[in-house]
Amino acid sequence: QVQLVESGGGLVQAGVSLRLSCVASGGTPGSHAMAWFRAAPGEERAFVAAISGNGDITRYFEPVKGRFTISRDNAKNTVYLQMDYLRLEDTAVYYCAADRFNTWTNTVAAWGQGTLVTVSS
Repeated sequence: QVQLVESGGGLVQAGVSLRLSCVASGGTPGSHAMAWFRAAPGEERAFVAAISGNGDITRYFEPVKGRFTISRDNAKNTVYLQMDYLRLEDTAVYYCAADRFNTWTNTVAAWGQGTLVTVSS
């Protein structure tokens, strides 16, 4: 069973960059597509970005295209979310998710516990 642990959140000013990491354990590296979701204060969890098992296919939520980049290092069993030009509306708890399959089908096999990103003006 896959287990996920996120890290890298924090309090930052608008316009700066932050990189989140998600380390997976208990699964076969590269066998699961991975994604990042986020839950803004008072809102439900929403899709941010996804990446296929071998990293060749990525998908993004439109408002983060060009600012966020999802990537993975299967040798380290780690998925990253590079967030540039952060905005106030990016404030949220960010969650890592593993799909049951090696392409993203939104069939979540595991969730991380979340890491808080707060963007201030």
